Amino acid sequence: MGKIPFGPTYSEMLNPSLIAPEIRKNALAAKKNDELDPLNLFNITWKDENDKVRKVVLPKELTGTKANIVVLLGKDFPSGSHKVGPAYATLIEGCVDGNILPGKHTILGPSTGNFGIGVAYICKLMGYKAVVIMPDNMSKERYDRIRQYGAELDLTPGTESDVILTLQRTYELKKDPKNRPLAQFELMPNYRFHRHVTGNSAIEAVKGIGNGRIACFTSAPGSAGTMAAGDAIKKAFPEAKVAALEPYECATLTTGGRGQHRIEGIGDKMCTLIHNILNTDFVVLIRDEDTVQGLKVIQDGADVLEELGVPRDQAVALRGLFGVSGICNILGAIKMAKFLRLGPEDNVVTIATDGFDRYPSVLEDMEKRYLEVEPFVLKRWARDVFFKADDDQIFDFRKMENKERLFQQKEHDWLPFGYSQEYLDSMRSPEFWEEEYALVKDYDQEIKEKR
Repeated sequence: MGKIPFGPTYSEMLNPSLIAPEIRKNALAAKKNDELDPLNLFNITWKDENDKVRKVVLPKELTGTKANIVVLLGKDFPSGSHKVGPAYATLIEGCVDGNILPGKHTILGPSTGNFGIGVAYICKLMGYKAVVIMPDNMSKERYDRIRQYGAELDLTPGTESDVILTLQRTYELKKDPKNRPLAQFELMPNYRFHRHVTGNSAIEAVKGIGNGRIACFTSAPGSAGTMAAGDAIKKAFPEAKVAALEPYECATLTTGGRGQHRIEGIGDKMCTLIHNILNTDFVVLIRDEDTVQGLKVIQDGADVLEELGVPRDQAVALRGLFGVSGICNILGAIKMAKFLRLGPEDNVVTIATDGFDRYPSVLEDMEKRYLEVEPFVLKRWARDVFFKADDDQIFDFRKMENKERLFQQKEHDWLPFGYSQEYLDSMRSPEFWEEEYALVKDYDQEIKEKR
């Protein structure tokens, strides 16, 4: 393998049909037979074995909207989450640039869960030692998966709402020259992966649905990597709106709020460095308990949903497809469809980062907080969480004076980490983001040459 591990280009992750047929065939076999076969790197894609985007169109009896809610499904990525994509992209760019060398460098993965799992998995396949830095009060399933892939855990105090502490710890650890961070909140490969691979997959996903266009894209920022899909969507459909979702309990982008919340998978209390504020049109607040109750309804409420008019086969088919952040994104999509008064030909696209497999303990914890979780309770939750989702708590950030507060938030968050005012100011220009995206072609060429 030499110094550059054998793995896919950005274009091959978007279109697996570009992969050499024998490699593609063997990679699909590895996915079924051996999760830790390095050929699984070539399974980092939104596409299935037939080169179709993995997605589900939610039943309108559940969403209560006229518009089509299209959800891209991340659970079938290697390691069980689409976060493996930006983890790989960041590592392979470091390899190509000569900044990260097997046998010499240890990889640091700051995360609240899925990115850390992706880092642990990628490092296992690519031959690197990994240390995942994350809060010490996340779901048990996340820690177990990271250890399963052979990475070390370096836990910081707190929960999802204390991600800034993981950044501070990462900056401390990277003072050792052998450590190289895959810093999802600040490194542009995360942006490039989602703009190129996720954004164009979303565009492909709506072909044949409604008018074949995307009226709105919704995503909770987390690292804001996934938000970059909105940049690709806006290029294809200039009328499309992009909505960032954040917890009502921690409305940092909206009001500067910094409370605690339960939506695992969403880093908060910051405006991440790679967040393209220019293309964020709205910010939507989602109550954290709605996401957990909504997950319980999807997992265990098929009978209840059938009583409420959702076709049983469709209700059953939704089981296992979403985690807590996926429900958050779905609720944001429903709210925006209502807010924008979208009709039956319109499409709203969102993302399910992972599946239910890493959340059983979250529902167990939820059930301890309630006296009972009987069918009549699930029926009430289904009505309150999905059917009654309305268009309140939506904030318009299209005017530049409103975006200015987000730019100031970004400065507040990142100047202390050594970024210059000049660099942060350059992000106010569309040209900055176009130049960063244009590097996809350069890296594709270098990966082909060096692998």
